[in-house]
Amino acid sequence: MKTDIEIAQEATLLPIKEVAANIGIKEDDLELYGKYKAKFDSHFMDEVKDNEDGKLVLVTAINPTPAGEGKTTTSVGVSQALNKLGKKTIDLINFEDTERPISIQIFGSDITSFVSAARYIEENFHPDIIDINMGCPVPKVAIKSQAGSALLKDPDKIYEIVSEVVKNTNTPITVKIRSGWDSDHINAVEVAKKIEQAGASAIAIHARTRSQGYSGKADWNIIKQVKESVSIPVIGNGDISTIYDAKRMLEETKCDAVMIGRATLGNPWFIKECIEYVENNRVIDKPTDLEKINMIIKHFNLLKKYTNTKTALLEIRTHALWYLKGIPGTKEIKTKICQAKTEEEFIAIINELKNNVNK
Repeated sequence: MKTDIEIAQEATLLPIKEVAANIGIKEDDLELYGKYKAKFDSHFMDEVKDNEDGKLVLVTAINPTPAGEGKTTTSVGVSQALNKLGKKTIDLINFEDTERPISIQIFGSDITSFVSAARYIEENFHPDIIDINMGCPVPKVAIKSQAGSALLKDPDKIYEIVSEVVKNTNTPITVKIRSGWDSDHINAVEVAKKIEQAGASAIAIHARTRSQGYSGKADWNIIKQVKESVSIPVIGNGDISTIYDAKRMLEETKCDAVMIGRATLGNPWFIKECIEYVENNRVIDKPTDLEKINMIIKHFNLLKKYTNTKTALLEIRTHALWYLKGIPGTKEIKTKICQAKTEEEFIAIINELKNNVNK
């Protein structure tokens, strides 16, 4: 499939006077800049001000000329976008070497942007893995941007994207997918084969369709089918909420590893618990209420280290509610945490909670 830029480059241009005439604009209303470009005379806008509103059409990738045309129409590669977005975006990618191995995930819908993003990340951050998101189900990504799980509707495009990213990078490329777009279009096996053929190093599969989102039950049988259809490592994902789920998925699907998401919210200890049970068949103690509360402070201090106090106060609210889930008598404390406006106020609330737990 051609990119939008390639399509634009191959188009045959019509004289601007002909284009204008087709929509009822007289030549006298145009200020011509050669054969193919023109601006409106200022009086023209007064003539059409009472007309029904039209639609804004953004044309792909016109390079600005010395005269200044083309500035409003862009198809910016992600590498350029990262440069323009600056510190806020870069902060989301930054990591320390002690955190390795690190995988950085990218998403999009355009092949050129995927390649630009992957090369930029490889050259500037040197991750151990670059992961391509083809599984995100949220409407903003999958429907509005036609990215994430929307790509599952076009296995050939998936092959082209993965193939081009693999060709243009030296970092191992993995891909995250879902079972399919909906229950009538479950094509994970077909997609997985395309991904392997394109040169990816591993596949992670969330065993729900895009239409399911995060509701319903994950169909682990899809993971098993994908594992049986490819030779590269397969990572299973979906409905792992206990250590027993993790081991059962490995045994039932024969996948090479499991991916855990929501079960770690407010419970970072869960990863270690799963490893101990899967590898050593050992059930370790769960964290105490006091350990959870102390982790809130540790998490807050880490947020301050990598952002600032104001941002840390905003972000810790959600995490604190997760840490406090299941701890009795914390309803009022949760409300206070969400209303805290200063670091001192927040710390005082947590210390009050610790004193209550120690009683």
